[in-house]
Formats: sequence, structure tokens, C-alpha cells
Amino acid sequence: MDYLVWNINPTLIDAFGVQIRWYGLLFAASFLLGSQLMEWIYRSENRSLKNIDRLFMFLMAGTVIGARLGHCLFYDPSYYLQNPLKIFAIWEGGLASHGGAIGIFSGLYLYQRKTQESYLWLLDRLSIPAALAACFIRIGNLFNSEILGTPTSVPWAIIFQRVDAIPRHPAQLYEALSYAVVFILLLLIYRKQRTALKSGVLFSTFLICVFSARFLIEFVKSKQAAYASDLLLSTGQLLSLPFILIGITMLFMALKRPSINKK
Repeated sequence: MDYLVWNINPTLIDAFGVQIRWYGLLFAASFLLGSQLMEWIYRSENRSLKNIDRLFMFLMAGTVIGARLGHCLFYDPSYYLQNPLKIFAIWEGGLASHGGAIGIFSGLYLYQRKTQESYLWLLDRLSIPAALAACFIRIGNLFNSEILGTPTSVPWAIIFQRVDAIPRHPAQLYEALSYAVVFILLLLIYRKQRTALKSGVLFSTFLICVFSARFLIEFVKSKQAAYASDLLLSTGQLLSLPFILIGITMLFMALKRPSINKK
């Protein structure tokens, strides 16, 4: 059987000592589009735009720091504890989405303390661009030929030639497509229910959908953690479970609240 062979150069531009990679471009684009989406949300709800730039500075810092620390501590702790300076070598790769999520929550908390906006209101609205950003980042992983799936013979399998000659599940595309669907779902809920939207519904839906997709797709992902485990679940699945449970709890609580649309 003929399979699609993926051999795209992860570097888009390499000139005059400057290197721009597809991953970095998609990462930056996700924040740019996210900023535009939040501006649209703020305008549609008659809110001041003066803090949008500050908001995304906190979010970008939280994402990068959280994702890097998450990779170091969740997936290869022994190496980074023995080589702590390598934690700062972010150019060598290694970002974890679960750590990035924690970093976003932390950055948003610090931002909220300075502006006094509702933390839950922000979480609800930011869930929409966050789902889109997750989609873009997984496409970036595809360009890097990383986050590989397990070997398979399904017709849509892909051979990542920069890694090996084995046809594999395109796990990055599975996740990217899942997150794109979540983005569309959240956007539709927001547009149709904005005036009667209960606080916490968007964010809890985001947590349940995104991390449930991550949990399921982990079954066809190659092992990522550097340490061995006798557990049936992968590190990614174990880290996803708390987010799913928090989402279910928050959704149950949100549906019991009266509808509000205030700070």
C-alpha cells in the first residue's frame, strides 16, 4: 500500500543567520488571531480594549513558561533535575500542553489581579481562541515531524521520513482536527447564547472536550515520557484526567447558576 510520505522541512526561512520555523510562525499566528478574537468579543460586549495587549503578554509568558516547565517536570524530570540549566534551552524543543494550560491559568490570574476583571468571565471567553491556538500548535508539531502516532496500516497513515520509514497514525492531525471542532462548537455556543450564557459553561465545555480528545488520541500516540511506567495509561492521559473531572464539576455547577453577563 502507498502511504503519504511527509518530509517537509520544519524551517520555513533560513537566511542571514535568521531562522524562522513553521512551528514558531503558527504559534505566533495563534496569538495574533486570538488577540483579534478577543477584541471582537470585547467590542461585542461593549468592554474597554485598553488591556488587550497586556492580557496577551501575560498569556504568552504563562504559556511558554508553563509549557516548558511542564515538559521538563512531567515527561523527563530526572534529566532536567540533573541538568537544570537545560530547562532554559527552549530552542532544543520540548513544550507540554498540560503545563501550558497551567501556565495560562497562572498568567491569567496575575493579569486579573491587576485589572479586577472577572476571572471566570475571562476563562470563558479565552476558551474560544485557546481551542484555535491548540489546533495551530498541533499543526506546528506536524511540520516538526513530532508527537508521532503509533505504527498502523490504516489507509490514511503517514510516513514521517525525517524520523523513520514506518507508516503511523497522524496523531497531530487527529488532535488539530479535534481542537478545530471544539473551537467551532465554542464559537457557536457563544454567538447563539451570549446574552443568556451562564458563567463557566464555555470554559468547562473547553476542558471536557479538549482533554477528552487528548485522552482518547493518546491511545494511538507513541510514548512521550522518558521514564517507564507499569500503568495502563500514558502520562498524557493521567494528566488529562484532572482537567476532565474539573470540567465536568464546573459544568454541573455552571448549569445550576442563573444566567449572567456581567463583570
